[in-house]
Amino acid sequence: MDFKLSDEQEMVRRAAADFAEKEIEAHVREWDEKAHFPRDLFAKAGELGFLGVLVPEKYGGAGMGYVEYVLIIEEIARVCPAIGLSVAAHNSLCTGHILSFGSEQQKSRYLPKLASGEWIGAWALTEATAGSDAGGTRTTAVRDGDDWVLNGSKTFITHAEVGQVAVVLASTDPSKKHHGISAFIVEKGSPGFSVGKHEDKLGMRASDTSELLFDECRVPAENLVGKVGTGFKQAMSVLDGGRISIAALGVGTAAGAHRHALAYAREREQFGKAIASFQAIQFILADMATEVEAARLLTMRAASLKDRGDAQVTVESAMAKLFASEVAVRVSNDAVQVLGGYGYVKDYPVEKFYRDAKLCTIGEGTSEIQRLVIAREILERAAGGRK
Repeated sequence: MDFKLSDEQEMVRRAAADFAEKEIEAHVREWDEKAHFPRDLFAKAGELGFLGVLVPEKYGGAGMGYVEYVLIIEEIARVCPAIGLSVAAHNSLCTGHILSFGSEQQKSRYLPKLASGEWIGAWALTEATAGSDAGGTRTTAVRDGDDWVLNGSKTFITHAEVGQVAVVLASTDPSKKHHGISAFIVEKGSPGFSVGKHEDKLGMRASDTSELLFDECRVPAENLVGKVGTGFKQAMSVLDGGRISIAALGVGTAAGAHRHALAYAREREQFGKAIASFQAIQFILADMATEVEAARLLTMRAASLKDRGDAQVTVESAMAKLFASEVAVRVSNDAVQVLGGYGYVKDYPVEKFYRDAKLCTIGEGTSEIQRLVIAREILERAAGGRK
């Protein structure tokens, strides 16, 4: 198995790294403190193809694969996980859902605007009473003539406030639970569609997270994505790809924290020598580097399988997401420890990585849900006689 990047993939990785270093790094602390979503930055990201990575060129996208996608997310998250999160959510959730399940008319209307960065996309699944249990969705959609009428609310929605369009999951037949959920494309400005509370978060503060509210919100019938009742199945497929992007986000977060810890350890002196010369610090740095690389390999494996067209990458994406997200938390914690008191103050960036990292173990399926997915798959394989 060849793990070497092609020349084209290396160019993509370098372009993302340059973008992060030149356009993001100097503003990270300010955006975090002000919880500011840098809209102008995303216009530039769109110009570089970072907002339509997987979208075919005929819809204005970059037409690249998942390997290139995870390279982009990792390099951006290595500088600012919050921006990496927004780029990931825009690509894999809203844009990815329309790309995978939208009609030709829907793709032609929305994908060019999303891929270029003219529009920012949101994806609305989570509710106050429906987190890991998406079957508990209470937002409803009722057919009324040529429209669907949505009522309810969504919470913890990335880009709820700054986005121009959202893919919204709503119950069209509550009696069928999972099989009664459908997906709709809802544009900002639709009657009855509004933004609720903006969340004041621990980390990932430059990535907008807010509520979406639907009060007799009328959506044209042609904005139904796929068939009625197939929304939950669509969402689970979207999350398979989304978990690969969150795995890449975790790898980038961990790599960024490790980068700063390594630089500090080489410069900081105690007892007349750099602390990097002490075995206790060396062992921490060695474990950090090893875990980052292991997480990267799991993530690249899932991305490669997705690019290869494997019908099922559920367990591989769950493994990558589980391991990489928890590595992000451990490595960020270790980075704070290496910096000691300086790791606890905002003059140094590792405290932000520490705060940002925790979201990786929660968003797009908690670590507990990933373990359930993995366990179910390996038990099914064992029952079927497969290794």
